[in-house]
Amino acid sequence: MHSLRSFFRIGFLYTAAPLKLTVVFFMISFLLFSGCQSKTKESGTGTNLQGTVTISGAFALYPLAVRWAEAFQKEYPGVRIDISAGGAGKGMMDVLSGMIDLGMVSRGLSPEEMKNGAYPIKVARDAVLITINAKNPHFAELQTKGIDKSTLKELFLTDKAHTWGQALHSNATQAMHVFTRSDACGAAEVMGKYLGTTQESLAGVGVFGDPGMADAIRNDVLAIGFNNVTYIYDMSTRKKYPGLEVLPLDIDGNNVIDSVEQFYGDLDQFASAVKAGKYPSPPARDLYLVAKGKPTSEAVKAFLNWVLTKGRGMIQESGYVDLSPEQLSQEIQKVK
Repeated sequence: MHSLRSFFRIGFLYTAAPLKLTVVFFMISFLLFSGCQSKTKESGTGTNLQGTVTISGAFALYPLAVRWAEAFQKEYPGVRIDISAGGAGKGMMDVLSGMIDLGMVSRGLSPEEMKNGAYPIKVARDAVLITINAKNPHFAELQTKGIDKSTLKELFLTDKAHTWGQALHSNATQAMHVFTRSDACGAAEVMGKYLGTTQESLAGVGVFGDPGMADAIRNDVLAIGFNNVTYIYDMSTRKKYPGLEVLPLDIDGNNVIDSVEQFYGDLDQFASAVKAGKYPSPPARDLYLVAKGKPTSEAVKAFLNWVLTKGRGMIQESGYVDLSPEQLSQEIQKVK
């Protein structure tokens, strides 16, 4: 499994030379007392800034957020960033409850969430793709014909048994194994929106998280599901992960993947298609870091400002699509 498919927290552990017993006792007491506080005190300015930023949420934004956190902490060594993945729903719940500073959210925000204090900062764009096993017995034909929205509605909005003949508009009788997400997540919500419904209406075997979905597809030659971009394409090689393939969207519904619909060869080609608007939105979507109310923590504001300025250099290389200059200007103003 690729390291990005595991859940972990980023932080640093420090060691020190032996100290006198009284000093050790004092330090331990101080750390224990500090650890009981719900908020970490901040001090300093600029690169001397001290504090902690806590983040959780969408698997879609997690790989990029990890890279941002690592780079930011090198520039601001006094700031610790704790980050974990768990789905957009968890990120939103955590931030609105005050458990964390920022929630990673990979879908649009609801009026109710905004009413409860959600303060979204748009940071990037990506997309959700239909995924199949690379050894699917109908792979060559599927790459030629693709799959249209009406067929996806048949597959994901009904609980009845499906065959690959439905996707191919043929007499193929092999059973199709449909997978969806069991966790409250942006990927399923965006896919539901593309099909004119919500995540709750999607049918299929539920699996947890993007890593779980990728494993389910990889281990079943007759499977179909959906994944975020960075769990299909390897950021290093720019190619698809072994065992996974994209089922192209037949956008115009003519049962043929025309030249204008052929943009899944590698990560850069697909990202360019999203940026150019060739891939529909949804399933393309904006990604957010969400605070509860306008951020007041100096560490949080410094991180968000860094993400919206210096952090832009990591967008493309990480397989995401950058915001327009106008959008970036708007988001920067929201952090000031």
